Amino acid sequence: MSTGGRIAALDILRGVAILGTFASNVWIFTTPGGPAEWISDGFATADPVQRVLQGLANGKFLGLLTLLFGVGLELQYRSMVRRGLPWPGRYALRAGILFVEGLVHYVLVFEFDVLMGYAIASLLAAYLIGRSDRGVRAWGGVIASVYVAGIVGITALLVAAPDASDGAAAGDGTAAGAAPLPTTSWLDQVLLRITNMDVFRIELILIVPSATVLFVVGSRLVRAGMFSATESGAWLRRRLALAGLGAGIPLNALTMWAGADWFLVDRYLVPPLVALGILALGTTLVQRGQARAQVAQVPTSGPGRGPAGLLRRGVEAVGRTALSCYVLQNVLASALCYDWGLGLAGGGPWQAVAIWAGVSLTLMLVAPLWLRRWPRGPIELVIHRVYGARRR
Repeated sequence: MSTGGRIAALDILRGVAILGTFASNVWIFTTPGGPAEWISDGFATADPVQRVLQGLANGKFLGLLTLLFGVGLELQYRSMVRRGLPWPGRYALRAGILFVEGLVHYVLVFEFDVLMGYAIASLLAAYLIGRSDRGVRAWGGVIASVYVAGIVGITALLVAAPDASDGAAAGDGTAAGAAPLPTTSWLDQVLLRITNMDVFRIELILIVPSATVLFVVGSRLVRAGMFSATESGAWLRRRLALAGLGAGIPLNALTMWAGADWFLVDRYLVPPLVALGILALGTTLVQRGQARAQVAQVPTSGPGRGPAGLLRRGVEAVGRTALSCYVLQNVLASALCYDWGLGLAGGGPWQAVAIWAGVSLTLMLVAPLWLRRWPRGPIELVIHRVYGARRR
């Protein structure tokens, strides 16, 4: 089901993914000393409350966002095919624009930008999407197998050498050469990102293969009828919700409490399974809400209340301006947490939750106001115009 030519479930779930991703990143911003200090601490915390709150979001919503990016890639592919245009054709230009945007975001705003990795992975996935199912399964299986084997192997080494991981968790300030600096100067942070790009961008080794596989999975879910209102679509969603939530959540609980040695498994292997469950359950709930609204003849969008209440409209608007909101939430968090701004970092777990809630509420208020005037977010508009101008 769609509203205004868009699949409402995708916009809502994309909004949930953006806000959920920030729920994971907010702990990085609220660490005194910023991301460099967070790395030095070995990605771990001794505070049990923070560990639980951090574990609730860690990796799951990034996985959801990645799956939804793959869904969008499939929809772009279908649009090109309908118009008789070659695929991937000029998609490399679109990926290049996204990579540049991610690079600027990394240098100026946030060490753990995902857009650069998405750009590279989307180009790889774009070439896979148009292939036969057999070819996709073969290539996807190879990439996934190597990726899983790599993470399992690294985790086994960490578990076998606990002294090394304990030293990282103790926060000795070395962290692969990225000495933590005070956050009193924005320019110093920019220089730190540039001079330590090899440390901060090493995550691309994990993001690119994982995102490539999840992009293809998102594409295949569309073809399998994941977002259709048919009985087969409902059956698929039930199976994915059961597997993703029924099996993924217990596994995630185990890895969350297993310690810093299991960080890679806890963030990169188990969460995509949970994300599949969230995607399936979320789509089901949105479609049920739309069905009830249609029976009651209540609009599911627009200024009215009812099913399309303030919360839903805010989250949906964030989903429609996802790229801009992703960047804006990191800019706002930087200004709130770093010492060159308000310096709110280090106030404890509940202050981090308050910062997340305040920034999320701001996005849910600003995004609908922006969409009253423009059809896309500001960054989306720039990309659309640059890409469109080059196509002409």
